[in-house]
Amino acid sequence: MTSPPPKLPVSLAANPRLSSWVRFTDEGRVAISPGKVEIGQGIVTALAQIAADELDVDISRVEMIRASTAASPNEGVTSGSLSIQQSGRALRHACADVRQRFLAAASERLGVDASLLNIDDGTISGPGNVRTSYWELTGDVSLDHDATPGAIAKSAATRAVTGHSVPRVDIPDKVFARPRFIHDASLPGLLHGRVLRPDLSGAQLIALDEEAARAVPGLVAIVRDGGFAGVIADSEAAAEAALTALRKGAAWSAGEPLPDEDHLADLLRSQPVETTVIDTRTAASTKKAARTLRRQYTRPYIAHASIAPSCAIAQWDGERVHVWTHSQGVYLLRADLAIVLKLPAESIVVEHMEGAGCYGHNAADDVALDAVLLAKAAGGRPVRVLWSRHDEMAHAPFGAAMAIEIEADLDADNEIIGWRHDIWSNGHAARPGRAAQPALLAATEIENPYPRMVSTNPPAANGGGGDRNSVPLYDLPAWTITSHRLLTMPVRTSALRTLGAQGNVFAIESLLDEIAELRGEDPVAFRLRHLNDERARDVVRAAARRAQWKPQKQPGVGHGVGFARYKNTGAFCAAIAEIEGTDDIRVKRLTLAVDVGEAINPDGVVNQIEGGAIQATSWVLKERVRFDQTHITSTSWTDYPILTFSEVPAVDVEIIQRPEIEPVGAGEAAHGPVTAAIANAVFDCLGVRVRDLPITRDRIIAAMELAS
Repeated sequence: MTSPPPKLPVSLAANPRLSSWVRFTDEGRVAISPGKVEIGQGIVTALAQIAADELDVDISRVEMIRASTAASPNEGVTSGSLSIQQSGRALRHACADVRQRFLAAASERLGVDASLLNIDDGTISGPGNVRTSYWELTGDVSLDHDATPGAIAKSAATRAVTGHSVPRVDIPDKVFARPRFIHDASLPGLLHGRVLRPDLSGAQLIALDEEAARAVPGLVAIVRDGGFAGVIADSEAAAEAALTALRKGAAWSAGEPLPDEDHLADLLRSQPVETTVIDTRTAASTKKAARTLRRQYTRPYIAHASIAPSCAIAQWDGERVHVWTHSQGVYLLRADLAIVLKLPAESIVVEHMEGAGCYGHNAADDVALDAVLLAKAAGGRPVRVLWSRHDEMAHAPFGAAMAIEIEADLDADNEIIGWRHDIWSNGHAARPGRAAQPALLAATEIENPYPRMVSTNPPAANGGGGDRNSVPLYDLPAWTITSHRLLTMPVRTSALRTLGAQGNVFAIESLLDEIAELRGEDPVAFRLRHLNDERARDVVRAAARRAQWKPQKQPGVGHGVGFARYKNTGAFCAAIAEIEGTDDIRVKRLTLAVDVGEAINPDGVVNQIEGGAIQATSWVLKERVRFDQTHITSTSWTDYPILTFSEVPAVDVEIIQRPEIEPVGAGEAAHGPVTAAIANAVFDCLGVRVRDLPITRDRIIAAMELAS
């Protein structure tokens, strides 16, 4: 039987031209141009390592080019912990192809068989001290060719750079305060813009008195397009003053009522929905259930809460516009801008610059359209728009609230014989560039507005949305997994880190712990007994061993475990939490084990797992979007507290390195396991199950009252 012909990696198949990925420059450097973007996850370092290895050049020669629609390959959106999986594989293959083409050219020039040639830091040499280099051969080798499916990358054993921790290439600029973030960028003639938005949810601008704003010194222009309004000024102070004056002259419609925040589960379960059966498994034999446990778990709306609010710069040149943005998808943003502006996509250049924090679909795309609309009135000068903290916390998309109900049928020995998992939630994705209508906020405000997009869920083949990680990785005899996606959207939602995985893992792992408790079985042993995948078993055992599971019981201290494989196809991660239950829950230590296949940069993997663990701790203990019937009320750090430095737990991470297995991303692997581990540790400490996030003092007291 013949093997199937080789295929290009997905991102390379979509962008096969080698010159769009790799260029050798006159300065003896290698320019690498991926379509994925740096959002703090360290991807530019990992990709530089891959390129350095496959091309046999020192990593200091590698220059990483920011993604831009003008030249970069279109790799869609940087999300879902897929950058290494997609861009890394594409770049490894492309560089291997480039290396082989240059070896063939060197062989012809030097008269030496290619198999006898070596490459050391870009210098190609062979017997008799003959030598040339990539840079000498650039005139002989054209990279304006499509990649060859049969190109063979180096084996794991011959790679010198990947698998090792190298310093991140983006850190020096940030440490030495060089303008790497878009918030610090400046262009000649730069102006400053601010946008007027209502405090009331769903309110529309119905009248605007501009007289007071026009009297502000430094004002350049007032822009209004239907319900969209903003100001341009020659300084940030002038822009703020003009916006304040403009707000006093604004009249708004009554808006739309928001639901009851304290009864979110009832709201989610009462709305019209689209119901989808995600997965079913039928038991080989029918057993009668001795009892059924029915439990409901909830998580609130969660804000992205980046340290710096969203920012963008736009500049018009006739009928062409250039946008600088920290969007996760420059091509997708361009597609939505083209719809709103009624311009061909080729008239719009969208260029990425790093932003100070990104955990999914925040307001980066929204502020880009704000900047574009304001810049039309700037006479060709660039306009920088910076959202306020209030705007960021009130108008950016949130992570969707979730209500999850699980029914577990148990036999007489409290073994699981049936499992039903239902999710009620808004969709978890409303990103730009994926529909015939734009997903940008200002597009719903202009004179001829577009309707607000109701969030959908990515297909299960892409990891799903609200249903992400809802199918147990455990060997249970029967299950039915069902998703109920809301068809209304009272609060704007879109992609937040992990999508539905955090909620689903929290629910699954909490109920498994409860069943282990019923059986009087150690929760780690219980999980290992139901896991068939050896990689899954390895991370659970490694985390337990590293945490010295389980220490002798101490008053006021609890320990808990959580496990998941992100999207059931990505990184394996297990977490052990140690908490103190005094006046409030305090997470003292998190011990994690992770398997991402080949870890390109182990320190980068550890950083991602640490960051995810700390963010998950903040979600579990503190974070909750607050609102009353008229507006979002959690619009400051006081009203939306996040974990402070003094509350950060010690985080210890063990990587199970598997260089022979294709790498996957680590950015979202820790959130679900850490959430579950903390919740299970709370029970171990206090003897009560808290099934509603965040786990606050009030929630614990309510759970105690319910249990008594």
